[in-house]
Amino acid sequence: MSDTPSGGGFAAFTLDSRGLAKSTINSIRVGLGLSGAAALIFGILISFWPRESAQVIVILLGIYFIIAGIAYVGIGIFAKGIGGGARALDIILGILFVIAGVIVFMDPRASALVLGIFLGVFIGILWIVEGIVALVQSGDSGSKGWTIFFGILSLIAGIILLFSPLWGAVVLFLVAGISLIVLGIVQIVRAFTFGRGVTA
Repeated sequence: MSDTPSGGGFAAFTLDSRGLAKSTINSIRVGLGLSGAAALIFGILISFWPRESAQVIVILLGIYFIIAGIAYVGIGIFAKGIGGGARALDIILGILFVIAGVIVFMDPRASALVLGIFLGVFIGILWIVEGIVALVQSGDSGSKGWTIFFGILSLIAGIILLFSPLWGAVVLFLVAGISLIVLGIVQIVRAFTFGRGVTA
């Protein structure tokens, strides 16, 4: 039988350092340290400077839109073996992507606001649907009471988010920032402690 841990856990948390070479342990430590530092930095930026962080995310999204738009237009013009309809759709989609990217760069602050509202509405709808699904399936659930409670809670949270999407998006943004800070600290601690007892 193997000594390696079994189960569905993440490799970073189930990895046993006893069977690894020192160079491998050092590589894993560096990886954990870098990912932890990145998560910590992003978490601090999102938590303490949410407006600026949202604008940076929107600018990165704008860059993506422009690159994707150019790629779609290029596919529509130069790709061989595709029909006229598909070619036209690629070009139209590409132009729309480029226009979206240009709009983002014209006013990143307003774009961040619109994105926040859109995300709030989208997540609100998801929670409402999730709540309805939970309530519908509660009859088949082993823990009926908890399923009904979860379904009602999800419905209420979704409705609240729909009526105040920007506020909800800000709260979600802050929760994401705090989560990244905690995750970053855990990863950094693991970077220092992973494989500490291994002498080989």
